[in-house]
Amino acid sequence: MDPRLLAMHQVMLADHVRVDAYDRALAKTVRPGDVVVDVGAGTLVLSALALRHGAAHVYAIEADPAMAAVADRVAADNDFGDRLTVVHGDARVVRLPRRADVVVAELMGNLGPEEQMVEVVRAVVKRNLAPGGRVVPRALTTHLTAIEFDDEGWGVWRDDHPALRLGAVRAVAAPAPLPHFFHRDPVLLSGHVPVAVSEVGVSRAGGPTGPVALRVDRPGELHAVMGHFTADLADGVELSNFPSYPGCNWAVWTWPVQHTRVLPGDEVRAELTAPPRSTVRDVTEWRLDCAFSRRRSA
Repeated sequence: MDPRLLAMHQVMLADHVRVDAYDRALAKTVRPGDVVVDVGAGTLVLSALALRHGAAHVYAIEADPAMAAVADRVAADNDFGDRLTVVHGDARVVRLPRRADVVVAELMGNLGPEEQMVEVVRAVVKRNLAPGGRVVPRALTTHLTAIEFDDEGWGVWRDDHPALRLGAVRAVAAPAPLPHFFHRDPVLLSGHVPVAVSEVGVSRAGGPTGPVALRVDRPGELHAVMGHFTADLADGVELSNFPSYPGCNWAVWTWPVQHTRVLPGDEVRAELTAPPRSTVRDVTEWRLDCAFSRRRSA
């Protein structure tokens, strides 16, 4: 068993905000006697929550053969018996023996769409969800925001270090996307602007739709454009990787830009582009193109 895969699942299980949000969403969505499909079931935590909230049967679909074998043992150890079936296979082509009432998935990447949850769940819904069935999450949104970093130890090369000038380092630092867990909240120079909004289980794709305008609404120094997601799980239940919280298993992504003093009314024109399907899961391959414009004087 790949220890990196187990470590990833360990981190996800330890993300109590994530697990609690899905717990509350399934409590609102699952009805007694429902058949539930858990897509990308892993260690079966979402399957277990669905059973807790009244599901009569859960089909837990897992594509990784080693993880599916572990899921079988977890099911046996927890005496799920005939209430749960582990299905090893690609969820996009699986046909279950009966239609489901609920499909649940947690396949959000750090930006939201790069794990292709929207496309995968749509395929599952088409083959396996009964008319009037429900999907968790219901929607997935990717946001872009213009930000100024606080005085963190990484994320930005400043030219005002107390001991030496670092402009030469900043000049050669590639403007590549970087994962970031904030230790200090950044200054939000613009609002969170949606760049991709997808209805999970319905939309054909979850990628960005085109350029957006990040309008600066406070003075500061533009350091980066930040990307994060928000998932609408159920009525009154959302899950997001920003603001960062202790134990969050998702980083946000930041694209450094040339440091620029900005004023309210200035604008950053940003366009996020997904890479080819073969590399879509690698967020470092997602491209962000930016252009900056000053507000016009009255």
